[in-house]
Amino acid sequence: MSEAEIWQIEEDEGLITQAYPRRMAKRELKDGIIEVERLSKHYPPDLKAVDEISFTIKRGQIFSLLGPNGAGKTTAVEILEGLREPTSGSARIFGVDISHDYDKIRKRVGILPQNFEPFEMLRPLEALEYWAHLFNMKKSNKELLELIESVGLGGKKDAMGGKMSGGEKRKLGIAMSLINDPELLFLDEPTTGLDPKARRDLWALIQGIKKRGATVVLTTHYLDEAEKLSDDVAIMNKGRVIARGTPDQLIEQYGKETYIVLVGVGQTAVEELAKRGITSHRENGNVVVPVSNPRELRTMFAKLSSIQVEFKDMYTRRQTLEDVFLNLVGQKMDEGVLRA
Repeated sequence: MSEAEIWQIEEDEGLITQAYPRRMAKRELKDGIIEVERLSKHYPPDLKAVDEISFTIKRGQIFSLLGPNGAGKTTAVEILEGLREPTSGSARIFGVDISHDYDKIRKRVGILPQNFEPFEMLRPLEALEYWAHLFNMKKSNKELLELIESVGLGGKKDAMGGKMSGGEKRKLGIAMSLINDPELLFLDEPTTGLDPKARRDLWALIQGIKKRGATVVLTTHYLDEAEKLSDDVAIMNKGRVIARGTPDQLIEQYGKETYIVLVGVGQTAVEELAKRGITSHRENGNVVVPVSNPRELRTMFAKLSSIQVEFKDMYTRRQTLEDVFLNLVGQKMDEGVLRA
């Protein structure tokens, strides 16, 4: 009997609990939970919604697909969720080819779609009971109430779905996506349209899901959200992945400048710096000095300290993913829309 024919129950950290070929299980552990290779989705006559994207997602990460509306993020995750067939390319989840064997992994995956709306006339407990029934899972009221508490809806357990706020509805959607204790969770634009507090609440919830051991695939057009939450980011535009890395790696590679900020100085400081050949500009009552090469920071600090300019404080400020996106695409992004 060949190795590929040997079947076993693999229980690596409790994450693989089904029978798979030994070779498949080893591949999953080595290469990551999701492997995408030259994946494409085209629509006639010439729309390339997803255009030969490739990436690997490691276990336990929060992986973000970041980009404007129409970049192809939702189409990509809907392929990975088994909801759309790709035009070409391949994707494997838990070592399984999703185009042929998605049923083998479906119970290990949770999904919160982009346009989730709860059942208007069901309370959270009732909605979770119904969802558990669809998964053929037996959950006690205690377990369901604990899940409701875990997403911050304890005070809303008796509210009708249609009466909840936007943030509460998304929390209920996440609770429903967690009903099967998934190892892999897809969250498609989970914070779109929410107020700042509701967004921060969901950020904390997503970070908590990661801490429990799940892998999270997040689509977002919020640059600060991707920078705050992500272990790994793929920036998409026009169907393609145009940059990939951790937030720090992307900022280091594509962020053009670091800044030294002089706090509490006026226009005279700009003039004094200009006399010494140092470029600067005013910003919110401070003076900002760009430094194109981070290795030159120490030298610039020494120069600024030697100049007779009064300031309250001096600190560095690096560029953000917002600057990276602007440098890559040449346009800013506001609520998912590209602006000149």
